[in-house]
Parts: sequence; structure tokens; C-alpha cells
Amino acid sequence: MIETYLLEELVTFAKQQTLAKTAAALNVTQPTITRGMQKLEQDLNVQLFDRQPNRISLTATGQLAAQEAEKLLQDQQTFITKIQNYEQSQNRLLIETTLPGPLVFLTHLNDQLPANLTVNRDLITVAQLSDHLRNHQASLIFSNQEVLTADIESRFIGTENLIVNLQKFMYQANQSRITFHELEGMSFIVLSAIGAWKQVIQSAIPNAKFLYQPERMAFAEITKYSDFPYFSTNLSPWDPTVAVRDLQDDNRVGIPISDTSAHMPIYVSYLTSQRANVLPLLNQLSAAWPAVISHPQR
Repeated sequence: MIETYLLEELVTFAKQQTLAKTAAALNVTQPTITRGMQKLEQDLNVQLFDRQPNRISLTATGQLAAQEAEKLLQDQQTFITKIQNYEQSQNRLLIETTLPGPLVFLTHLNDQLPANLTVNRDLITVAQLSDHLRNHQASLIFSNQEVLTADIESRFIGTENLIVNLQKFMYQANQSRITFHELEGMSFIVLSAIGAWKQVIQSAIPNAKFLYQPERMAFAEITKYSDFPYFSTNLSPWDPTVAVRDLQDDNRVGIPISDTSAHMPIYVSYLTSQRANVLPLLNQLSAAWPAVISHPQR
């Protein structure tokens, strides 16, 4: 069996190209690297290096070996991480989400949630969902996608409904409902990390201008001291940042958007093998999700 440290030396040499740089990168002596390379050639019974008086380089076989060695090292790290994550998952539930709304929802429910539950507050992408579940990096993941595979399934939790907050003296502010078409040409202040909602608003109002803010507190300050419209959802009244701002008269009116794309189904995905473990929590989440929460009219 090839020892891991020999593969690490080979991969490092392929990147560094010299013995001296390889030794420095691995914090060992140059003779140590030389002995390791010789041992690796003996173990594989092939020539990996072309040795010249003042230069050493990889043969074509050595280049292939370095590529395969890097894959093996990556697979080994994936194996270790997956096993460690699985061990941790036996003692705790980790929730992730691709959208910010569920974070507000979970914060609101914090005192009612199981003590062994942890919430990752950094949004992940939908593309990461399956890998994070299969690697036991997460137990449950909120998204707007229903996933049904041999080992992953999803449960519908509820709908997140988009609301636009307009300056109350605008003529559109007198409506009980509004469409994306009626918002054309406006400029909006928007949080950067809004997941799939970003694509929704950009597609639905292509000629609008979106002023994205990466920091929530900066977003709150700008909405407080300006008249820019902004978006919220039926979960926003549970957001502590919004709750503080709503105490102030910011001269805006919250109007629900009627377009179909403004009503996003929210699912929780999980491994089918973990169904029995997560079912009680899924039932709790479904029961707590707001059926209808009207945004306060100001």
C-alpha cells in the first residue's frame, strides 16, 4: 500500500517543479523529498522522474501519477469529512438554507426548537444541496426546489410571498395588490444575499435598477433614511431588524405582489434514510409556518 505522505510529496512536486520548493512547501528537508521520491518509484515499480545533473522533472508516467495521486488525496479527505460529519449528525441536527427567509423563521422559533439543532446562517446554493446532504454536512436544507431522488426527498413546508414597500405618496401605494409590471423602471434597495429571489425580481422587472447591499445593517439604515422601495416577505415581520425599523415611520406601505412568481414554495430536503429522525421536526416546522401574515400598512 502506498503511504499517503509519498502521494503528498508527488503532488506537491508536480506543483512546485523543484526539490527545494517542494521541501519548503512541506516543511521538510530536501533529502527527505529525494528519499520519498525514490521509495515511491520502488513501490510503483515505474520511473516517475527524469533526473539530469542539475534538474529533475516528471516523466509522462510521473505526470499521470501526480494527477491520480491528487484525486486519491481528495477522495481520502472527502471520506474523512463524510465520516466525521456522520458521527456529528448522530448527536445533532444541522439546518442549512438557500434562502434568507427560513433563517428569520428559525430565529423566531428558536426557543421551541430541539436543543441539538444548529443553524448555518450562511446561505448555500441549490447546486450544493445534494452533496451537503449526502456528505452529512447538513441534516435538513430549505430551498425552493423539490428534490426527489433515490436517497433524497423533500417536504413542502409553506409558501413565501413577496411584498414591495412603496413610499406612501406614490399612486401605486393605494392598491391592495400590485404586479411586477407596475414596478417597471423603479430603483430598489435590495439585500445581496436573497438566494432565488434575486433571479425572480431581475427577470420580472428587467428594466428596474437594483441597489444591492451586502450588509443587513447598512440595508436597514438606507431604508430608514431614504424613500427607495424595498422588498420583504410574509416572514419579514419576524425579522428583528425589520421589527425595529417598523417602529419608525418610514413613509412606506407594504403591498403584496400578485404575480405567480412572487409566491415561492419552500421545501425542506433530507436523506430518505434520515426520514424517521427528522419527521418530528418537519411536522413542527410545517405547523409553525405562517399561512398568511399581512405586512403592516403604514
